[in-house]
Amino acid sequence: MKKTLLAAALIAGFAGVAQAETSVTLYGIVDGGIGYQQIKGDSLAGDKLTRTGMLSGGQSSSRWGLKGTEDLGEGLKAVFVLENGFDLGTGVTSQSDKLFGRQSTVGLLSDAWGQLDFGRQTNIATKYFAGVASPFGIGWSQAQVGTAFGAAASQRYDNMVMYQTPNFAGFQFGLGYSFNANGSQQFKTSSSDEPNVRAWTTGLRYANGPIAAALTYDQFKSAETGSNVKGDTGVNVRSWNIGASYDFEVVKVHAGFGQTRNGWFSAPSALYSDLAKNFSMAAADGLKVNSYSLGLSAPVGANGKVLAGWTMADLRDDTTGDSGNKQQVYSLGYSYALSKRTNVYAVGSYAKHVLFADDLKSTFVGAGIRHQF
Repeated sequence: MKKTLLAAALIAGFAGVAQAETSVTLYGIVDGGIGYQQIKGDSLAGDKLTRTGMLSGGQSSSRWGLKGTEDLGEGLKAVFVLENGFDLGTGVTSQSDKLFGRQSTVGLLSDAWGQLDFGRQTNIATKYFAGVASPFGIGWSQAQVGTAFGAAASQRYDNMVMYQTPNFAGFQFGLGYSFNANGSQQFKTSSSDEPNVRAWTTGLRYANGPIAAALTYDQFKSAETGSNVKGDTGVNVRSWNIGASYDFEVVKVHAGFGQTRNGWFSAPSALYSDLAKNFSMAAADGLKVNSYSLGLSAPVGANGKVLAGWTMADLRDDTTGDSGNKQQVYSLGYSYALSKRTNVYAVGSYAKHVLFADDLKSTFVGAGIRHQF
């Protein structure tokens, strides 16, 4: 009897240790409301598009995910993240119907040497630059910083290996390489051209007190053959971005500048989804785009915050010498916290020369509620 009780106590003790060393967390964001968008211009042959109704992901894209850690001892942990994006209004999976299209990674984490991850994930520009260069970051629909900075428009690479250092006195460095940025890695035969889109992403960020800054670089080489070809083949598309913010407590100021050469990384579908598809990982030899952002955010009362921002993408083409249209987006937003996890928001945004199309304009307004769990 005593042995049985002792065995039961030991089993319970080991179970408690196992639970303490291993954890899996369910988390997510649910965001919905009402929105209105109007798109008009010569590019639509004089037609005008309007959409009024359900707004999904007005501030943050809806998602759910699982993340876990296992303590391996001596400061080393195994980590994983599986994150799904979905449309709240329809329940349909986002990111081209990928089950874990937002992120699917497994890796190792150490406080001493940093983190190594394998799998689909966002690039360094999205992680380090987007939230520094604009108060809207990668959220708030048309207001997001990705309207002008294609490499920071929630850019994700498949088949990526990424390393990030620990935080050293506010500094952190990241480096990633994708063996094929879009889809499963394909075989290259001895007699064929390269069918994969190879991509690099790297950057350095600093955050200490009221100051935050980031410098990032992204590059992909367009496929030479196969289904991944979009635009010119075998072209290196490059993008570098620099941004900073300073918190004066009464107001936080953001600014960013960047250059993209020989193509474009991605464009938010919130601008004009039909046209945005043509700008996803597309190569155009000689294309030049200079990108700019300015913004500020300020607390209003105990629970409110107002945000304002401007972005511009200035298009030029070295092959023809032509100067294209300057896409500009002006945005204003407001958020009010009902609790630590739930807030209500409103946003208005106006864009002209959308995705560099002549006289194409987009007006967007929306309001909703966001819950985090």
